[in-house]
Amino acid sequence: MPSGPDAEFLPLQEALAGRYSIERELGRGGMGIVYLAYEVALDRPVALKLLPGRHAAEPALRERFLREARMAAKLSHPHIVPIYAVDQIDNFVFFAMAFVDGETLGHRVRTRGPVPASDAVRVLREVAWALAYAHAQGVIHRDIKPDNILLETNTGRAMVTDFGIARPAEGGGLTSEGEVLGTAEFMSPEQASGEAVDGRSDLYSLGCVAYYLMSGRLPLEGATVAATLAKHITQVPAPLAGVAPDVPSRVGRAIDKCLAKSPEDRFPTGEALAEALAEGAIVRRELPAPLRVFLKRSREAYGSAGAVALVGFFLVPWFFGTLASGAWGASLIVGALGGAILFGPAVSVGFQLRKLAKAGFGLEDLRLALREDAARRQEELRFEYGGSSGLLARVARPVFFTSLITLVGSVATVLLVPGLRGSSALWSTFGISLGTFGVSGAIVARHHERTRDVWGRRLLKFWNSRVGGWFFRLFARGVHGGISAGGATHRPTELAIGLAADRLYEDLPKAVRAQFPALPTVVRRLEADAHAMRARVEELNVLLAEAGGGRTSAAADRRADLTDRLARLRDDAQARLKDAVTALETVRLNLLRMHAGVGTAASVTADLAAAREVSDAVARLAAGRAEVEAMLQDGRKDGKTEGRMVGGP
Repeated sequence: MPSGPDAEFLPLQEALAGRYSIERELGRGGMGIVYLAYEVALDRPVALKLLPGRHAAEPALRERFLREARMAAKLSHPHIVPIYAVDQIDNFVFFAMAFVDGETLGHRVRTRGPVPASDAVRVLREVAWALAYAHAQGVIHRDIKPDNILLETNTGRAMVTDFGIARPAEGGGLTSEGEVLGTAEFMSPEQASGEAVDGRSDLYSLGCVAYYLMSGRLPLEGATVAATLAKHITQVPAPLAGVAPDVPSRVGRAIDKCLAKSPEDRFPTGEALAEALAEGAIVRRELPAPLRVFLKRSREAYGSAGAVALVGFFLVPWFFGTLASGAWGASLIVGALGGAILFGPAVSVGFQLRKLAKAGFGLEDLRLALREDAARRQEELRFEYGGSSGLLARVARPVFFTSLITLVGSVATVLLVPGLRGSSALWSTFGISLGTFGVSGAIVARHHERTRDVWGRRLLKFWNSRVGGWFFRLFARGVHGGISAGGATHRPTELAIGLAADRLYEDLPKAVRAQFPALPTVVRRLEADAHAMRARVEELNVLLAEAGGGRTSAAADRRADLTDRLARLRDDAQARLKDAVTALETVRLNLLRMHAGVGTAASVTADLAAAREVSDAVARLAAGRAEVEAMLQDGRKDGKTEGRMVGGP
């Protein structure tokens, strides 16, 4: 242990020798000290929670600790930390539970701020399921707080721990000694008042956790424990939307409902809360801030590649010219300057990579973030520019290549024919070609960026390559972040399947890949199609929820017709979403068959042709957006007309 063993460590290890080998202390609180240990017989890591000696000496506390630990040991759920054994040896009272390699939710928020809504909803749903299970077994946790929720490193899974003050459902909020147990900042009004509690008390506490998780602020705070408890009993927290505006409105309303003062006004069960959160989470996922910053810095670094290449274009002949003239000092300076210009962006990206790794994000998260960013960028470009080449871009392209050839010829003439270095015609040609090269190159680059997101595609290709993986591991070496790949970034199904298909494709021999070179492009289209259909389904669901009935029979009929048409469009979008994901899955499965030696290139080619048809069908449905706008416009006119009839002008 870093600071030396505490008073309990050595006697405890002596008492447990041969059964558990204690490595170090993990943490401590008022009712327990937690150690990392290894169970000798099964050779597995466990977390030992020891009742402190001063409490173990009191028979009532000792018996309550054992009773409640044994009750919690009966729970078996994927999102509850399992308890393996409850025991007392000599004067030591303890229980052994699974060791979860990760961090607490509280540590996550304290060190890196609020959690993005998509990740927070996933965690909250998992905790809600765990509580629903415990409540069904008649167990109320009574101390749900961020530090009692663990995030597993390898999976990102949320796991509820520390049922140390859990009690049967009929138990009240007080101990037999009249002490209120729990944590004031996350305690329900009925528990704070010492009244009987049920599962809805835990849901109130989970609402407080959610509020803190998404805003970084506690819903209610007081200067003292008593003041905090009084606020939970008497005051209603400010709506979550007011302190965390980026949280989807339906998620915010679900959390606000958890924080209702009366248990009857909250969700009746954890399953109901999880379902409400799922409905509210059908929104466009936002990438975590560290990934957004990295993507921004990467685009800036790679976006300057044109300027780097241009400067390097002039530095190379300068370097060789100084070297040939014997000016070694000047050549070294020029070489160092050129190296800094050429490799500076790479070093800058490397430092950003290390920051990303320290924040807990892995290569898998980066690749998926690039996919999400590329799909979003393509969607924006299609809407803004339509992917068409303007007249200016078509003219600029041949001008660009012509000026480039002229520029190279001018520089070669200066270097190879010393007698022409003073020619005004040569320098005029050089100046004109340089200017034309710069202007036409800027136009071509701008056109490519507008219509194809060139840098985004190149970034994605680089980080998907073996070189990109090596580069990431080089700069992330020795870094241990708090959230590993797998828990940090939301993974829509289509992106996960597409990533798997990419890997399978890249692992095929080059000659085999050459038989269907369009596969990556088709996979990207299907990903973008599925992404667009998810957004379309979400949009139509919102419109359906807002399409209320009219106050007059005629308006009600028109509203019913509008609702029916919106529902049909929503169902079509859901069907196209299913088709796009199915097509992606088919491509992935055929690639797996190719690796297993039972697939053929012909079957992959046929799948790609079918996938193109799916993509075309999605494009036709997406083109029907104007129909929705027209329907909504008619609905708005009906609403205004009805309003004038009922309420006057």
